[in-house]
Amino acid sequence: MASVRFHLNGVETDVDADPDSSLLSVLRGPLGMTGPHFSCGTNECGACNVIVGNRAVAACDTPIWSVADQNVTTIEGLGTAQEPHPLQRAFIAEQALQCGYCVSGILISAAALLMRNPTPSSADVKVALDRNLCRCGSHNRMVRAVLRAAAELPKQ
Repeated sequence: MASVRFHLNGVETDVDADPDSSLLSVLRGPLGMTGPHFSCGTNECGACNVIVGNRAVAACDTPIWSVADQNVTTIEGLGTAQEPHPLQRAFIAEQALQCGYCVSGILISAAALLMRNPTPSSADVKVALDRNLCRCGSHNRMVRAVLRAAAELPKQ
């Protein structure tokens, strides 16, 4: 066991874990974050995506030691029911969610894109979401939702 310190959703966090434990197992276990979902376990589906720095990464194959002193954002840190993130509002408005299993990872991938590129094209959004698997068939609505959120976000 080792102590790993990082910022989780803006809060300094210190957790004791096997340094080779996956970030996902630590987030879902001792830290109680249920937004990142376990699905494939091999960085193939995006259901467990979190933001590290300004990039979406698969928490299932990211060792906890690698996020030491980093900023990690899960869907729980993106917005709240009272103050939803523009992406969350846009996904609701565009009816871009179906079963919901993949949506937290897709929202995280989209948020990371908007952090790096606040005015993405449709092609940019498609590339950013390409690694996220969704079997419900709402891909076009998801792209529209990301573009809608981008239009609502303040430009810096």
